[in-house]
Order: sequence, then C-alpha cells, then structure tokens
Amino acid sequence: MKRIIPAFFAAALLVPATSFAHDRWLEPSSTVLSGDDTYITVSAGAGNDKFYYNHNRLALNNLAITGPTGKSVKAENEFEGKLRSVFDVKLTEDGTYRIALASDGGVFARWKEGDANKRWFGKAEGLEKNVPKNAQDLVVLERVDRIETFATKGNPTELEQVKKGLALSGDTHPNDLYAGETAQFVLTLDGEPAKNLEVEIVRDGSRYRDSVEEIAVKTDEQGRFEVKWPQAGLYWLHADLKDSKTSIKAASERAVSYVATLEVLPQ
Repeated sequence: MKRIIPAFFAAALLVPATSFAHDRWLEPSSTVLSGDDTYITVSAGAGNDKFYYNHNRLALNNLAITGPTGKSVKAENEFEGKLRSVFDVKLTEDGTYRIALASDGGVFARWKEGDANKRWFGKAEGLEKNVPKNAQDLVVLERVDRIETFATKGNPTELEQVKKGLALSGDTHPNDLYAGETAQFVLTLDGEPAKNLEVEIVRDGSRYRDSVEEIAVKTDEQGRFEVKWPQAGLYWLHADLKDSKTSIKAASERAVSYVATLEVLPQ
C-alpha cells in the first residue's frame, strides 16, 4: 500500500498512530524512588515483543511530564536514535510523576485512485492539502493516543484526571503494585467510565517464553477491572476502541488507544 506522508510528519513520528503492527511503550529505569538527587531514564520505542527494541523509536514531540503538584516538568538529555528515544527525568518534588506521549488532533485518511490504495496521516489541517477533494472511497479517522508510565519519589500522590481519551485511575496507585496482590483499576474515556472494554496485559520477557502469557480482563459498567499480578516485573497494559465522538469535522470515526507501563515489585 502506497503512502503519501508529509515530510514534517515522517520526520517527527516514525511510528504512525494509525497503524499498530508493532507494540509501543515507555520503559522507565525505575518507578519507586527516594533520596534528594533523583533521576530516572525512560526509553520510548516500538517492536514485535514488549520492551524489545527491534522496530523504531517513538518521537518525543508529544512528550508531557506532569509533576506531583500539576506543574510541567522538562525532560533532560533527550536523544532520538534509530531504535529508541531516550530522556531523563529529574524528580525534585516528592510524589507521583505522570510521563506520557499523548496526541490528539491527528487524522488518518485512506482512499482509492483507480486500482491504487492511498493513505495519508498527519494533522487535521493538512487534510485539504494532501487528500484529493473528490477522493474515491475516502475514509477519515481521528486518532487520540496516550502512551504513559508513572514514577514516584517518596510517598505516592493522587493523579489528576485525564479529560480526553483513555486513561488509568482507580483504587490502586500505579506505583503501589506487588506480586501476588490484586490491583483495582478504572479506565476512563474522556473522564467518564470506559464500559465493557477489553484490556490486554503482558509481562516483560515474552520474547523468551514459549507463550505470551497474556492476561485478558474486561471493564465493568463503572470502568473497573482487577488484575492479580503473578510475579514481579514490568507489565504492558493496553486498551483501544472506536467511537463516533469526533472533534474533527472531516472524520467519520474516532480511534482511541491507551498503553501504560507498570512496574510490579516483589513482596
């Protein structure tokens, strides 16, 4: 399938939000810390197996780090390589930091020109310039994506609600997870419960196991779900959906995806 890709978009986002042939993630070096001069390093990439960097980096142009008091925190030492992007976060305040690659306002368009399939992805304002006005069999999809992880220095603090797209909340703090215990989470969609949504959870190291050992759960009418952690390690949590709640006039449908990296500690 041929692609028509604006140069700025191809350079800025090498893993397009319109195609998830590869898993995507943020991988923190630590999630629970203490001390005064506290840093973590975070890697951002995509690959065939969770936390295995064999496809491409994720660009950092949509990186947002929110500190315990709601203030934005600037990443340090940003680097974009071929297979991963890397940055450091200094945790100056006690509490929980939300580290996210969050994007909205992006669109994916596909259409036909004779027997050829065409597609384009980028910002909504680029549709008119890059997609023919009378394109045959045109479909325009709005994308809202969030890829995130969490880190806590000292005692955990409450996370602010995310008002757009999918996000994680609930009774269990994302930096208070232990092997053998059961976590109680809530998935929200635009700040409201995400009802009856499939959630996929996979522990790191699946490349070196005979089976993926996926944990599959489903949210209830209040957006709640539970997961009992079988053992310590990093876990990749994923959910997605499509609906008609588009904010872009040209889009007929909205595709929303969510990925979180969670660290489960030994007892």
